[in-house]
Amino acid sequence: MVLEVAILDVIAGQQSAFEADFARAQKIIAGMPGYIDHQLQRCVEKSSRYTLLVRWRTLEDHTKGFRGSPQYQEWKALLHHYYNPFPEVEHYRPVLP
Repeated sequence: MVLEVAILDVIAGQQSAFEADFARAQKIIAGMPGYIDHQLQRCVEKSSRYTLLVRWRTLEDHTKGFRGSPQYQEWKALLHHYYNPFPEVEHYRPVLP
């Protein structure tokens, strides 16, 4: 299992629109091979910052499968214009149970 972690800084004032579009976009990612589950969390201290956590079966399910898919283009069109700066995405593996 691999955990994708993305800190999403949404343009101020666009939070409601982002959340509405994310509600649509999450259906795209949930249908991808290797997808396990995800969470979108909003920061308490910085209301325009979110953390997206996605669990994938393998790193390649995210980096090659999802990002290389036609569905990614739809995801990108729905969400990428909200970010400033564009998020850095990292992947983590469990160390301890």
